[in-house]
Amino acid sequence: MPSVTHDDAPPLADLMPWSVAPPRLGRGWPTAPDAASLKARWDTLVKAEGPDREALFLPTRSRTLTSAVTQLPGQSSATGRLARESGPCPEPVRVLAAPYDEQWLIPDHRLIDSARPELWRVADERQVFVVEQTVAPGTSGPLLLASSLLPLAPVRGPRVGRVRPLYRRPGGLEPNLAPGLAEYVGERLGGAPVEALDILAWTLVAARPGPNRVEVPLTADPEVWSRGVGLGRRALWLMRRNGDRPKLPGGRRPYVRAPLPSRPVELVHDRDEEALLIDEGRISPVPAEAWDFQVGGVRVLEEWFTRRTGQAEPGTLEAIRPPTWPQSWTSELLELITVLTLLAELESTQAELTVEQPITTADLRRAGVLPVPETARRPASVLDHHEEGPEGQGTLL
Repeated sequence: MPSVTHDDAPPLADLMPWSVAPPRLGRGWPTAPDAASLKARWDTLVKAEGPDREALFLPTRSRTLTSAVTQLPGQSSATGRLARESGPCPEPVRVLAAPYDEQWLIPDHRLIDSARPELWRVADERQVFVVEQTVAPGTSGPLLLASSLLPLAPVRGPRVGRVRPLYRRPGGLEPNLAPGLAEYVGERLGGAPVEALDILAWTLVAARPGPNRVEVPLTADPEVWSRGVGLGRRALWLMRRNGDRPKLPGGRRPYVRAPLPSRPVELVHDRDEEALLIDEGRISPVPAEAWDFQVGGVRVLEEWFTRRTGQAEPGTLEAIRPPTWPQSWTSELLELITVLTLLAELESTQAELTVEQPITTADLRRAGVLPVPETARRPASVLDHHEEGPEGQGTLL
């Protein structure tokens, strides 16, 4: 994060005022690194009867086999009682299951304790979800993550904070910014146009821990702003991983040097050789910066590997997994190493960014940008699509 010359940086909660807690599943089995396992788990569940189905489902106070819930916005899953369900598995969708860990989810409201429908209503290809991360003392790593995928509260691992969508409506409409913020920053920069994505990009590189949890120093220096936005847009591209896939130069690009085993159990990093050792398998080069990349005090690569190889209790739905390590996971691992390597390089660059000519909280108050109206902290009404209620009934938004 950049060095700053003042202590009156505005809170992120005021700059992006609408936030929602991340969806919380309440059970781990509706997510998996591969979609086929989810369909097999669903088939096992609906073929079971009575107490066996209940034991597999893992009921909570929020969800049981007889819970009556609405359809998830934008999804076509059934809304009848799960105790009577016998149909096919809803088509799995891609989600952010943990920091930098893209997995699959069965998008069925009956399986999710707290689904946060307001997030599902605004999830589309234009959306960017910003997720606050736990700050672990003495550790490095990003304070904010950004993803095009709906982020979940991890079932295991560090807790995450609030989710702040960049847009309040589908289609990239109505930025989730303090009203007048973009216009005011543009004026302070000399009249340059400022887009919502510019403010998000700056936020990703400038955010820092503060008394208000996360605060974002702003600048009226055009040169500093341009440099910070450029760094932030690159970080955003790496985090979202859409469009062209990130690549390292030929000599630094990670490759599989020795085949990975069919059932790997151990992951070790050799710093001297810059190699990732997966049992007898070997991937290199993997720089120490990628191996040491942490979020919330947890190594991203270690946690990613554990989520695919950790032991599940026999007889549970989570125990239904691929019998051997899929080739697709190796491809995902190589891309993750690339992303973390490039993000680590960006971290060292953004640390040199010094915020000159600060735009303070007091400035924003004098300009009438702050305080934000309470309506900006609530979700927008989204009335342009049908949502099914429990047992197939209509529902009002």
